[in-house]
Amino acid sequence: MKKVLLIALMVAGISLAAEPKGRYAIVLQAGNETNEGMARAVHALLYARELAEKGYEVVLIYDGAGTGWASELRKPENPLHKHYIKLKELGMVEEICDYCAKSFGVKDDLPEQQKKLLVGDYEGHPSLVKWIERGYRIIVL
Repeated sequence: MKKVLLIALMVAGISLAAEPKGRYAIVLQAGNETNEGMARAVHALLYARELAEKGYEVVLIYDGAGTGWASELRKPENPLHKHYIKLKELGMVEEICDYCAKSFGVKDDLPEQQKKLLVGDYEGHPSLVKWIERGYRIIVL
């Protein structure tokens, strides 16, 4: 009986180890015109990178004034660009709020490649429920 229990526990442990670690959606709402906004962007990238490096799935959602960061992070002269590139290499997914990009005047300035990231599946905004139903935990900065 002890051998059967031990084997069952070993099998359960192996199957648990094979499951994904978890999923996180980081919503960046801070604008790029203040030190506070820069600090929030830095931490969004920092948290996303740590999670991605440890095997968690990460999506970064640019929302509200945070839509300004969508193109800003892609600029090589931006001090956060190297961190952004590393996240892309780690497989981070991105979404840009369609409604907010237009409201904050950044939509027309987005390159065509980034316009493909525009999402408005809930009243013009990205749906948090979509990510929650996929098992993502939400972090808002």
